[in-house]
Amino acid sequence: MSVHMTWTREALAARIDHTLLRPEATPADIDRLCEEARRYGCAAVCVNPIYVARAVARLAGTSIKVATVVGFPLGASLTATKVAEAALALGQGAQEIDVVLPIGLLKAGEIDRVRADLQAVTATCHAAGALCKVILETALLTPEEKTLAARLAVEAGADFVKTSTGFGPGGATVEDVALLRRVVGSSIGVKAAGGIRTAEQAIAMIEAGANRLGTSATVAILEALPSASPAPEGGISVS
Repeated sequence: MSVHMTWTREALAARIDHTLLRPEATPADIDRLCEEARRYGCAAVCVNPIYVARAVARLAGTSIKVATVVGFPLGASLTATKVAEAALALGQGAQEIDVVLPIGLLKAGEIDRVRADLQAVTATCHAAGALCKVILETALLTPEEKTLAARLAVEAGADFVKTSTGFGPGGATVEDVALLRRVVGSSIGVKAAGGIRTAEQAIAMIEAGANRLGTSATVAILEALPSASPAPEGGISVS
């Protein structure tokens, strides 16, 4: 059966982080992102830290969350820098933090340093009542490294593992989403991000185990689906 017959626009929107992380994004672009998130009822918007306060103001009075990125996109910032970056964003109203795991340290087998890095950021998020999503950048990792990274995220208390930054050599794949879901079980969420452009791709990710999607192609994806009636007001947080 076609995905167009089994999913409504509203049901899928409730799982989407409507994302704009391009370096050339302007304040007007962020305003448009927030308006689109309102119109469709997305779970969250995901913006760079410089635009957190603007997005929070634009989405006031809705249940749509504001997410931002930390240690992005390389994951190679000092842990203290990541913690400070997260704390500043949380202080401006961000409710979700997507932090990049220190990829080079993981590949070097410096497990304790990776775990400590993730624990520090996760603790900062949880102290503010916010969610923490750990970006693994799966296109750079072997299957064994993906498994290890996901386990470390769970040990660190993360709320989600996320496939990709969208700036790496590859994005989300159905295979990686399924692997991450197998590793983390039902204990935390799985966010598929990077290269998701169509409704078919989005729904395939969900069927593989993702319960949140990150995409900048939200409007095109949702317009391919039928709308339920009546449409919901605001967004729905899926955690």
